[in-house]
Formats: sequence, structure tokens, C-alpha cells
Amino acid sequence: MKKQSYTPPVDILEKYAELIVKFGLQTRDGKKPKKGSVVQFTVPEVAKPLYFHLQAAILKAGFNPLGVFIPDNDEDYNLSKNFFDHAKREQLTFFADKYYKGLIDQVDCTISIIADINPHALNEVESKKILARSVAMKQAKDWRFKKIDAGALMWTIALYGTDAGAKEAGMGSKAYWNQIIHACYLDHENPVKEWFRIDKTVKATAEKLTKLAIKSVHVQGKDMDLTVGIGKDRAWRAGGGNNIPSYEVFTSPNRNEVSGWARFNQPHYRYGKKIEGIELWFKDGKVVKSKATKNHDLLKSMLKTDGGNYLGEFSLTDARLSRITKMMAEILYDENMGGKYGNTHVALGSAYRDCYVGDPAKVTDKQWEKLGYNDSVVHSDIISTTDRTVIATLYDGSEKVIYKDGEFKV
Repeated sequence: MKKQSYTPPVDILEKYAELIVKFGLQTRDGKKPKKGSVVQFTVPEVAKPLYFHLQAAILKAGFNPLGVFIPDNDEDYNLSKNFFDHAKREQLTFFADKYYKGLIDQVDCTISIIADINPHALNEVESKKILARSVAMKQAKDWRFKKIDAGALMWTIALYGTDAGAKEAGMGSKAYWNQIIHACYLDHENPVKEWFRIDKTVKATAEKLTKLAIKSVHVQGKDMDLTVGIGKDRAWRAGGGNNIPSYEVFTSPNRNEVSGWARFNQPHYRYGKKIEGIELWFKDGKVVKSKATKNHDLLKSMLKTDGGNYLGEFSLTDARLSRITKMMAEILYDENMGGKYGNTHVALGSAYRDCYVGDPAKVTDKQWEKLGYNDSVVHSDIISTTDRTVIATLYDGSEKVIYKDGEFKV
């Protein structure tokens, strides 16, 4: 394991692990795991200190830990690149169906820790190979979300700071960790209590937006002139415990009712690569033109993947609420950035079906398609933190400004 220049104090890691288990593991409606639940927690090698405390927190909560310890892509052994360098086509597209089906059936909760010591591990790998592997794994994704939509699988994601992540964000490692600590309220005596308070506030905003019955939103600013169709059947949701931290309010738009143009001022980290200077043009929901100043080939490969050229999410973050004020070079944080003007992000690819106002478990695939919920192996959040105004057109024909100067107006 590569030694990091900074590791946070034990009490911080204990609080972090407790927050992940006690707040992160819940459904959108607040349902929590039962005693004896199986919790799979996947942790990269560099985050071994957090693995230790997560295991303890899971056991203390009365759950059964199922740990997965992932080796790092270090300078000597870039395991991710090694796979793509040597895998033949049939190996690239192989899917271990019995293993993944059994695993998804077995677990009740999943915890995923992001901790990258090589953010550019796949820079030299062809984008089409990376996407081909993702497509091969789509069945596991579908099984997983079917269980999530049925309320039978709870999941959360959190970040462990590394020297490489800090360097990518232009910070020292201790400063980078201080951002994590501040954003997650680990500097408070009881972070779990703080996050349930924040979640209540964000959910209240989401409920107000749902009650407005929004037909579409028009996002206006120097970097964006975009109209996004929503839909009567849509609910707006709070990030909840799925992402730690999360301040966003989001919904799944009608994929067929997106038009206009948008430029995104934040870099996009995906599949071990960094895409910069993204611009997208939409017509009848579909991306008809794209630009990027770096790694445009990966963006184009994503757009060529089934459903990758339509939107699956529209999201806003209130600057008054977010404690994230700097780019962290990690989507989990950057999509929740506050700053002066808050945050707008959209996701290319799959929609969240729990944004449906009814019971998603009762909706067929054909009905999802008719409702305009996008389906794809891709789900890539692309972020803007520039000034913009969001005007909603309601089903009664009226218009209402719902977001301006980085703040919700509902």
C-alpha cells in the first residue's frame, strides 16, 4: 500500500464510518436496514484505515459485514490498464452472471468508497474498450437498480482523500481532507444528527418543487440556454444518504423534451480520464453536437453508447446550504459544489426511476420508455457553477423563477 502524506485522526475516521453507516444506509423515504442485514463495503487499498473503522461501525450496528478490498493502481502495477491491455474481445465482454446475480440477491446494503491514487489510470486505453466493458456489465446494474427501486437494497458512496486526489484539485493532502471533514460535518460533535437535519431541509425544497407540477424548466445564463422537459409523473428528490455529502435536489427529466445548448465549466472525471471544456447541443432530447477541449474521444464514445446521448438527470444545489466551495476533482463533491452561484448539473445516460411519483416496481420497461425515463449503462454528471436562472413553466401555464443567484426561490 502506498503511504499517504496525511491520514486524518482516528476520531475523524470513526465519525466518518458512523456517518456512512447510520445516515448513508437508508432508502429515500427513510427506511433503515434491519438487524442482521448484509452490508457489502468496497474499499480501495489506500483507504485501509477507513476499512478498519467501517467494519467496526457495521458490526456495532448489528449488521453482517461483507468486505471487498480493492488493490490500488500504483506506479508498478496499474491493474485496471493491465486488464484492457490483455483482454481479448470475448474477455472484454464476459459477464459472470451467476456471481453477480447471487451477490446482488445476497446483500441488503452496499457502501462504496472512492479513493484513487491514479486518476488517469486509463488515459492510454481506447475509450471504445472502456465503454464495451461497461456495456457488458449492464445486466448487473439493471438487477441492482431493480432491487433498489423495490426498496430492498440501500446504497451509499463516500470519498477517502488521497495525495493524488489532492494534487488533481490543486491542494495539499491535509487541506483536501479538511474540505472532506468540513463538507461532511465531521468537525461537529454529532455529524449523523447534522445530516438528518440537512436532509430534512433539502427534502422540504424537493417536496415544494414536486407540488408545483413543473412541465419544463428553462435554464438561462452566459453558458447555458437549455430547456428541459420534466413531467406530471415526476418527483423531485433530495440526495439523501446515497451520496455523502449531498446537498442537491434533482429529478429525472423527460429524455425526449430537451433542447438548446450548454457549456460546462467544470472538468468531468470518468473511466480513469478527465474531459474538459464540454459543450453540448440538444434537439428533441438528443445530443446532436458536442465539443470538448480534452478527451473529446471519450465523450463521443459515451454519446454513441445506447442512451448515452440523452439526459437522465437534472439537478440544482443551493449555495447557502453546500459546504463545498472548491473543485475537488471528484464528481461526488463537484456535483454538490456551492460557491457563489451554486451548482447545476445534468447527467448523460440513465435516469433514476425513484423520481417517479408512484411505485417504480410496478412500472414495465415499455411504460418507462413511454414516460421518457432514459435507460443506459452510462450515467455521467456534467457540472456548471456559473451564474444562471432557472424558470419553470407549470402545467397551469404560468411561469415561476425557481432558482436564481445560486439559491432556490421556492
